[in-house]
Amino acid sequence: MQEKYILAAYKEAKKALKINEVPVGAVIVKGNKIIAKAYNKKEKTKDPTAHAEILAIKKATKRLGDWRLQGCSLYVTLEPCLMCIGASIEARIDKINYVVERDTKNMICFNSFLKKVSNYDIEIKIVKMLKNFFQNQR
Repeated sequence: MQEKYILAAYKEAKKALKINEVPVGAVIVKGNKIIAKAYNKKEKTKDPTAHAEILAIKKATKRLGDWRLQGCSLYVTLEPCLMCIGASIEARIDKINYVVERDTKNMICFNSFLKKVSNYDIEIKIVKMLKNFFQNQR
């Protein structure tokens, strides 16, 4: 079941790449159903908070009609930044599942909340997509 959510987040990341955004995608799941999907839109919106996770949280709260996302899990292609972890905690999300780790290890204090999910094939695709994106930016 997890693979379905990881693939959905990967598809969102590909949408970000198409509009020249950092290719990160996120989905929020409740009761084995995807209730929100999003991808990075910082450049498009000129909003530094328009991360895939934040946008997915906003969509999920709107859909559920409540800011509390208890019983929900977040699936994201890249380990979230501190802002997105904080927003997830504030939204009462149960668990964050990510595919690719960031280079920094400053998230160690959130290990009980964050879970790296294993899907080697998708992880390789995401890493390649991120590397290509940043190489083209330089």
